[in-house]
Amino acid sequence: MKHEELTHKIIGCAMKVHSTLGNGFQEVIYQRALSIEMTKQGLDFQREMEMKIYYEGIDIGTRRVDFFVEDIIMVEIKALIKLEDVHLAQAMNYFQAYHLPIGLLINFGSKSLDFKRVYNVNHSDNKEYIKNNPKINKS
Repeated sequence: MKHEELTHKIIGCAMKVHSTLGNGFQEVIYQRALSIEMTKQGLDFQREMEMKIYYEGIDIGTRRVDFFVEDIIMVEIKALIKLEDVHLAQAMNYFQAYHLPIGLLINFGSKSLDFKRVYNVNHSDNKEYIKNNPKINKS
């Protein structure tokens, strides 16, 4: 997969943060720690970046993404006991709305780090991969 190396590096950073802090903190604490770890790993990112949302080509507002890494991967973080389907659906909608090929949903709130790679099936980077892997998380 085209972005596998980058997502692997981001997940590694999240694992380091989770193994150091454990679970039980607020999302903002994990966000700050993850930004430190990604900086140490040489990743280029923006934190809490405002991105416009369009409806039929009309700007209808903005939303802040937790991280936008290397100008291609959106990372949504949570600090919940358990991820629910609604969180995955929300992440999928964001990735599709921003026309991104892939994103990460990372949950620091559970005993073990929980993460999901979320693929935008409508993005040209993913056409062949989606065809060969029908069971992946798709938007």
